[in-house]
Amino acid sequence: MAGTASPVDQDVLIVGAGLSGIGMAAHLQMNCPDRSFALAERRANLGGTWDLFRYPGIRSDSDMHTLGFVFEPWKHEKSIADGPAILDYLHRIVDERGIRDKIRFNAKVIGADWDSAAARWTVTMEDDKGAVTTTTARWLYLGSGYYDYDEPFDAEFAGRGDFAGQIIHPQFWPKDLDYAGKKAVVIGSGATAVTIVPSMTEKGDGKGAAHVTMLQRTPTWYFIRPAKDAFANTLRKFLPEKLAYKITRFKNVRLQDIAFRRAREKPEKVKEFLTKKLKDSLGDRYDAQAFTPPYNPWEQRLCLVPDADFFEAMKADKASVVTDHIERFDKTGIQLKSGKHLDADIIITATGLKLAVAGKIPVRVDGEAVAWNEHYYYKACMFSNVPNFSVVFGYLNASWTLRADIVSEYVCRVLNHMQQTGTDVATPVLADPDSLTEENIFDFSSGYIQRALHIMPKNADKLPWRLSQTYVQDRIDMRTGEIADGVLTFTKAGDAKAAPAPAELEAAE
Repeated sequence: MAGTASPVDQDVLIVGAGLSGIGMAAHLQMNCPDRSFALAERRANLGGTWDLFRYPGIRSDSDMHTLGFVFEPWKHEKSIADGPAILDYLHRIVDERGIRDKIRFNAKVIGADWDSAAARWTVTMEDDKGAVTTTTARWLYLGSGYYDYDEPFDAEFAGRGDFAGQIIHPQFWPKDLDYAGKKAVVIGSGATAVTIVPSMTEKGDGKGAAHVTMLQRTPTWYFIRPAKDAFANTLRKFLPEKLAYKITRFKNVRLQDIAFRRAREKPEKVKEFLTKKLKDSLGDRYDAQAFTPPYNPWEQRLCLVPDADFFEAMKADKASVVTDHIERFDKTGIQLKSGKHLDADIIITATGLKLAVAGKIPVRVDGEAVAWNEHYYYKACMFSNVPNFSVVFGYLNASWTLRADIVSEYVCRVLNHMQQTGTDVATPVLADPDSLTEENIFDFSSGYIQRALHIMPKNADKLPWRLSQTYVQDRIDMRTGEIADGVLTFTKAGDAKAAPAPAELEAAE
């Protein structure tokens, strides 16, 4: 006999008030207006990544016409935006849509327990003073990002304790760090390093660093583009804001898709194109050793350089690139394995992020702990045999918010289907995991991805059990695919989980 769903504090609890969480809140308002919701944010402010990171020049690494939401036009002149501009955008959305009152700040989620009999989640939270409270919800939506907020990846370097200057990780940048007239070495060659280097050199009034050296072990592929999108800004002069945004967004999505596919299909051609752009920008400063990676473009994420600012700093003799391996830190800087020495007053370890699954929240289903590396992704946002639960993990080859938007829309479709059918529980049922062929979840060689593969959920070689990297097709599938597809199983509170019949499994595959 079926049970009855117990009362809850809200229908949907959203964890995180960054891009993913705020986006879901807005989609719920638009698509499920009768569903109650709340947001639990561990920090004192909204913004997620854009509130946490405070290093010089913090900016988007993709255009804001695709990093912005589908429902809210990006109105700034610059399409490659800095952190404060992105925070302004999020604050405006939250205030204009009345979402701020739904956010519980300083609420760190420390546990989530699903009760099948009651068809609800009980979520345990801890505030900044250590007080513990609980709240209940029908659906748990994690917009908590994909990396560890507490502990970045910080490579162990011999002799760290010998260095007489400051050692800083960008994730914990000190407020009002004084680097005026100092020599800085930034270890790393990714988006963070390439943002910090020119930003530390460009301050006027003698407040910039004397020189910034980017020390890299492996070169990165760079893509130079203007910070302002002339096409978008022209359209906005002649068309209504929303229409201009829609057209620009469509254009940028298509260009991203074409560029990625071309890199995979004709990597040598893309290498030639990117190298030519670098040579044109750097002139006689171009160094093949420093700018020729040992991998093809888009085997790791392309590193965006707006207005070629990184290369302009090099040409002005304010910045330089050294390709070498670290022997050890010493009192005055870094000793390299080549025998060279880099003098430094400040060393910045832009060595990458540490990935985390489900915000490191202990999740239990009917008392049993969920080990994420034993579950398959379903429709890029849910997990095999985990009920009423969804998460956002953005694209590696496109803007994060593209996935956040379509996941939010899809979850709203599921919630509406449950309401229409009078059901309480939605579970992607995988009766026979051995029937699936597992493949590498990410076809990317980036260090932060490879270091985390052992904790990541499983990825099958075919839909719906995978986290794909094809936004254009995903958007079609998530918006138009059948909700009741024979795999996503709908039940009432207390019902036993219904496994799909073999014929349904075959049809879904």
